[in-house]
Amino acid sequence: MYAVGLMSGTSLDGIDAVLCKITGSQKTTKVSMLAFDTYEIPEDIKLKIKKACDPMHSGVDLICSLNFELGELFAKSVKAICKQANFQLDQLDFVASHGQTIYHQPIADDTHVRSTLQIGEAAVIAYECQVDVISNFRVMDMAAKGEGAPLVPYSEQVLYQKENECIALQNIGGIGNVSVLPPEKSPLPLIAFDTGPGNMIIDEAMLQLYGKPYDENGQTAALGKVNEEMLKELMAHPYILQVPKKTTGREMFGQSFTLDVLKRYKALPKEDIVATVTMFTAKSIAVNYKQFLLPDYPIKKLIVGGGGAYNQTLMRFIQEELPQLEVLTQESLGFSSAAKEAIAFVVMGNETLHRQTSNVISATGAQECVILGNITYGRKKAC
Repeated sequence: MYAVGLMSGTSLDGIDAVLCKITGSQKTTKVSMLAFDTYEIPEDIKLKIKKACDPMHSGVDLICSLNFELGELFAKSVKAICKQANFQLDQLDFVASHGQTIYHQPIADDTHVRSTLQIGEAAVIAYECQVDVISNFRVMDMAAKGEGAPLVPYSEQVLYQKENECIALQNIGGIGNVSVLPPEKSPLPLIAFDTGPGNMIIDEAMLQLYGKPYDENGQTAALGKVNEEMLKELMAHPYILQVPKKTTGREMFGQSFTLDVLKRYKALPKEDIVATVTMFTAKSIAVNYKQFLLPDYPIKKLIVGGGGAYNQTLMRFIQEELPQLEVLTQESLGFSSAAKEAIAFVVMGNETLHRQTSNVISATGAQECVILGNITYGRKKAC
């Protein structure tokens, strides 16, 4: 089958679209990437997403409209990646769309039940592209009492697990998350959780301080000096040492959090602020490894994917914080850091169509394995 996977993450750095050929199911799954690109999210829509994610400024009318706007944008991305690959749209078997997370509440509080919301209307994609769409992957895991995240470990287990090697796969998108794959016959379970912020705080700091969307190659952070007082305060955030299973997102480390930090440390040189929040991401990853992973898992390699893999200063900081590990990128192993999550949803969408489960209960905490995703049919039969 041929499929397009779509991922729009919390970093808002674009819509990742991957065109794949996929065969088999579960352990027989084989995926080959035919084309990949990241399509820009217009600035006005980025601002709407940020507003929709902020409980102080959001509203039902905004979310309702944005759901359809993003559906149109996702449909354009499907058409664009097929055109780029000279692939006929009517030959596509399905689209797997993660959607844009607006809010994720994995733990209930006094006024809210456990819940999650991803938008980007699947019906719009299905109609515009005349293709079946699998979307809304997280809700079934939450219905089964899981946290709805992380979901990528399923594809990692299928595509990366080795017979005799324990591997840590660290994704650094807007949020950082890790999956540890023990050897195939090991009694140790696969473990996965969000380590804390990824690029989210770095990107927002760059936008506020320099008017740039991100720190290209970590060049700005490389010019700065880490401020230990600021770093100590950031590392004191209760999420960092919260015991897994745990997930987080823009609701915790988004724009409001970053603006508050920038306000308190406005006297610092701008490059020092960027260096410090970059180290915050690196150190939060390292602390989680030292506290929760390395005591039990014989990890030797840490393979980094996501946009953070291209930030050379961040990669250097991670290696400095974890000198006992070999820190590599997906590219160094012949894979794509940028396409990894979009491919993951193609794998999960394929399982949905095969009526197979694709949540990893040791990662999400769900009571049982369940089939993820809703199917919206786009191909019409004659009336």
